[in-house]
Amino acid sequence: MRKKQTEPELAVVVPVKNEQDNVLSLIDEIHKALDGVAEFEVIYVDDGSDDRTPQKLDEAKAQYPRLRTVRHRESCGQSQAVATGVKAATARFVATLDGDGQNDPADIPALLAKLREAADPDLLLIAGHRHKRRDSAVKRYTSKFANALRRALLNDETPDTGCGLKLFTRAAFLDLPRFDHMHRYLPALFLRRGGRVVSVPVNHRPRERGVSKYGTIDRALVGVSDLLGVMWLIRRASVPEIEAADE
Repeated sequence: MRKKQTEPELAVVVPVKNEQDNVLSLIDEIHKALDGVAEFEVIYVDDGSDDRTPQKLDEAKAQYPRLRTVRHRESCGQSQAVATGVKAATARFVATLDGDGQNDPADIPALLAKLREAADPDLLLIAGHRHKRRDSAVKRYTSKFANALRRALLNDETPDTGCGLKLFTRAAFLDLPRFDHMHRYLPALFLRRGGRVVSVPVNHRPRERGVSKYGTIDRALVGVSDLLGVMWLIRRASVPEIEAADE
């Protein structure tokens, strides 16, 4: 019989697809990083894996009672997987991590401390900044160009939107417009909502197991239409100033 857990303060949402070799080690790292730091839950969203990822998650649930899983019958993409995980969460604060093991869960406590200290956490996004990328030269240069172009067009005050490690409130995320690839534009969407974005340097590790799900050319082509769409959203945004509200 599982011991009843205290209401969690933090949900760690991890979208995965065909990451059978990374599941168990990353879940263990998340628990080691957060034990004693906060009451937390871990939510893995399996985005239609066709390897042994579901079986590995079942194994992990037997060992880690804080772990919950959701599975998409067919792959819907990383943004939808993140949204599914956030909706399934019960905690007020949400941290997202990529499931490939390149984000370091040990960075979460420092980011959580910043969010706790915020005057209004609903208006703040803490975004990880991979200051020392552990990827191929092609990926690094492509990402550097894409980030520079995005900052110039969106003015989103963020050096690295591609980092999967981010913290925000569940309520704020659920208030954002939803579209495919939206996870890459969370800083611009938070600013559009009237919030602030704080970027914090975080560790980045080389992928040790599995293969990347993204190519550089296909990501660039999709990014063009995404940028145009987000620019349109920003131009149509308005943030009301509330003078008073009835209690």
